Amino acid sequence: MHQALRSRTVFRPASGTPAAPGPRPHPQPVRSLIDADALRVLHRAARVLLADLPDLTDRLVAALQDLEPAYRAAVTSDPAATWQEVHRSLRHSVSSLLDPRGSRDAARRCSWKIGATRAEQGLPLDALLHAFRLGGSLVWQGLIEETCRTAPEDVRLLVHIATDVWNFVDEHCSLVADAYRQVERQLAWRRENRLRVLAGALLDGASRIADLPETAHALDLPEEGRYVVVAVAAGCPSGGAAARSAHGRGTRVYWHTGVEVDYGIVLLGEGEGEGEGEGEGEGEGGRGGAGEGVDAGSRPPLSAVPPVAGSARTGVSTVVSGLAAVGDARRLADIALDMCPRTGGTVRLTEHLPAALVVSAPGLGSALVERVLGPLGGLEPADEAVLLDTLATWLACDGSAQRAGERLYCHRNTVLNRLRRYEQLTGRCLSRPADLVEVSLALTVRGLRAR
Repeated sequence: MHQALRSRTVFRPASGTPAAPGPRPHPQPVRSLIDADALRVLHRAARVLLADLPDLTDRLVAALQDLEPAYRAAVTSDPAATWQEVHRSLRHSVSSLLDPRGSRDAARRCSWKIGATRAEQGLPLDALLHAFRLGGSLVWQGLIEETCRTAPEDVRLLVHIATDVWNFVDEHCSLVADAYRQVERQLAWRRENRLRVLAGALLDGASRIADLPETAHALDLPEEGRYVVVAVAAGCPSGGAAARSAHGRGTRVYWHTGVEVDYGIVLLGEGEGEGEGEGEGEGEGGRGGAGEGVDAGSRPPLSAVPPVAGSARTGVSTVVSGLAAVGDARRLADIALDMCPRTGGTVRLTEHLPAALVVSAPGLGSALVERVLGPLGGLEPADEAVLLDTLATWLACDGSAQRAGERLYCHRNTVLNRLRRYEQLTGRCLSRPADLVEVSLALTVRGLRAR
């Protein structure tokens, strides 16, 4: 708590440097006789305060305990360290009353160190500034009391130096605040950087088991839970930002900003991500069979996926269990993102699992296309396109030639004739399940390439 005469230079600490710069030349004013008398009274009282500094320190520590709750906890947790800090600050302050020039740099270094240390300890800045002003009041009160005791007629002379004393207090409060905020920014940067490192390792699947508790605490996400990862490219999460947690309807999201892709680690709420998909087909001319209900697996609902900008491409992974599996979910989200159209949109992997299989193995996908669709390469491009579009439409209509014909604006028999021609050219049989699976996957690869 530095309280003394106003210094004659402005302190601008360099980044990471607690020491004050050297004094600048300053024209010295001509003091009046009253100024000289006031300084004599001030110095006489200040010498007494300096000699009785331990008692002054005890009084300020007691005042802090009574008037400032944040310091009350600090005094309770480490009374010796707090007493030494107060004593050191008061010593520099009172010394500055006696020798402003000689004590200036040491006083500033002390104030800067206190501001930096208390920022690291998490003491509120308001409490720290309150403590400095309490110290200023106590020193000023001590000067008046001592002067009243020894020479009451000289008390009036202290009025002439009151402004300088309180300007000094304000200057050191500003110094403490600057130090506090600088360290606070450094600490925030370190926390943010540590958070990015932990989240990056989690998404890369490189987190050690021993690091999971720290990661869970830092991201404010439980180790055990049901998660999906959202990958967003060519756009930013709306309302989301790097290293920020966003809370939604039963979900929590941590956004990790990357160079080209942003990733959201989404904690699903109770009951989210569960669902079944039903599919059915109709037989026609021996080319299709009845479909049975298929369990689509855990399926994150739309409400669990944070909104993104309209131009963004978004891939959503399947549901995984626990933070330890987030790395696997990130790889699945990347696969879903690769399947997104370049114009934007959202692909949920649970709805495109067959396509994900071929996308995750591009070489095998190319080999499958060559094997299943390659024999059509000898046709005229327009003729080849007609056969492939008919085949894709027939599959999209669950094997119904009637509905496929309606979509293609042709008779159902035309659809059937085109399907037979495909079978003749490739040697495939569309009523054979194994061949049908290969045809469907090959067309999926072709469709993804066209995006």
